[in-house]
Formats: sequence, structure tokens, C-alpha cells
Amino acid sequence: MIDRACISINNRCNLNCAYCHFHTPEKTKFLTETKMDIYTILDNIKQHIAHYDIQQFKLGFVGNGEVLLDYDALHSYIEYISDELADGRISAYTITNGTLVTEKMLQFFKAHKCSIGFSIDGLPEIHNKLRCNTHAEVLHGIELYYSVNRCFPSMNCTVGREILDRADDTIAFFEPFGSRITFSRMIGKEKISLKEFHNFLNKARQKLHVRTGGYDCTMYGGKCGAGMNNIFYANNKIYLCGNCVDLPAIAEAAAPLDSLSPHMPVFDRNTCYRENMNNCFQVLKEESK
Repeated sequence: MIDRACISINNRCNLNCAYCHFHTPEKTKFLTETKMDIYTILDNIKQHIAHYDIQQFKLGFVGNGEVLLDYDALHSYIEYISDELADGRISAYTITNGTLVTEKMLQFFKAHKCSIGFSIDGLPEIHNKLRCNTHAEVLHGIELYYSVNRCFPSMNCTVGREILDRADDTIAFFEPFGSRITFSRMIGKEKISLKEFHNFLNKARQKLHVRTGGYDCTMYGGKCGAGMNNIFYANNKIYLCGNCVDLPAIAEAAAPLDSLSPHMPVFDRNTCYRENMNNCFQVLKEESK
């Protein structure tokens, strides 16, 4: 039974982060600006919740771009599910690069119980190198969040080689905030191994509130949930996860959730489904030579 979904409401971003795995030459051609009927998607989710009496459906307005570039649309989507947010049947969240957030936005998110996380890669010198010299802007957004909520927001940090080399300093940067930190394993050309990533997570857990999750994503330290209870909406399609937009979709975006039954090969859930597929493609390529 599906009880988690992410909706990528756009494929645009105002930054060009060095390690972005969405906007690579290999994936860019798959990131179209096809308009999705988000209201139909939300109706399908509401019906699914009611049919199965799901106590809490986790819904992320996150994906291939910076969601606050389309804040007006996001505002209307959140209002559309305001009843479900108020009674807790839907737990909604979004993630921003922190450069566009305003007090008005934060007040709206607070009033509608929609969480907002900030992407920040710890130390200024590492963040600025990888995330377009925006560290001061993101910190300003985080401080603005504190002024509205009287606590610091959850934060997302992508762990690559630079952070592994300064693990203690990175952990020390996040410690004063006292908020939940989601560390993401860097993938793509600059990827680090799962072993290196988990060694870092084990160290970070000693001093920080680290979010890993269960069957969600190996990028966050959990297990791969592809084909289980998670789905990803983008390009007017439904995918197994956000890292699979260059693989065949499992359905059209308007499909009822009950109709989804992807045929998944058996694989080790401690490893990433997408990386498993990459390995299979590489083997087939070598065999065809």
C-alpha cells in the first residue's frame, strides 16, 4: 500500500549546484516542462487515503527543481489539501535551497502545518564551492525561519569527498542548531561509497539528530523503497523514485494509486535500485562489444 509520494511541481532551479544529479547531460533530456494536473494527483491521493483509512500519508512537494520558483502554484496545492493537513491525514513537506524564502511564505507554511527543510552543506567553504556561493543567503533564510517558528528547521546536507575529509568540522557546524539533519550520499560522477557514507552517518549520530528512515532511499541512509510504498511524480508520469526519471515510468500521472503494481526484480534493498540498474546496463554494454 502506498503511503508516501513526492510531486515534482517543476524542473527549474535558480542555482546550478556542482553535484546536482537531476540536471546532468544524461538526465536533462528527460526533464520536460510538461504540465501535470496536480489537482487530479491530489484527488487520487485523497481517495487512496479514504479507501484504506491511512492515518498519515507523507507527501513531499519536492523533486527536480527549486519549488519556491513556483510558490504561487505550491500555495494553491497546499490550500487544496488544507483539511487533510489540519487533521493530520496528510503530512506535507517541501525542501528549498533557501535563497527565495520570505517571511510571508514561512508564515503560510506554519499556518498549514507544512514542513520546510533547507539544503545547506555545512561549512561555508564547502557549501559555497558546491552550491553557487549561497551560504550566507541560506543562513539568512534559516534565521528567518527561526524568527517565525522559534526553532530551527530541518536541514539537508549532501555528503561528498570534501565533507568526508572534514567530517568533525561539518558535524560541529550543525550541532548548535539542534534540529533534524538529513545527510544525502553524493551520487553521480563524484559519488562516495555506501560504506563511506554509513561510516560518516554513524559518527554524526553521536552528536546530531540524524534522519535515516526505513524503506525510503539509500541516499539518506535508509533502505531502497523503490516499488514498495513510495512513488515519484514528474513529467506527467509516475516513477519508482526521483532518481529513476530516465528509466521507464510505471504509469501516467493521473493513474489511480490502486492501479500501480510495478514488476520489480529481486534485489538487495541495502543498495540503490537505480545503481543496480546502472550496473546491469554496464554489463549488457560490455557483453555486446
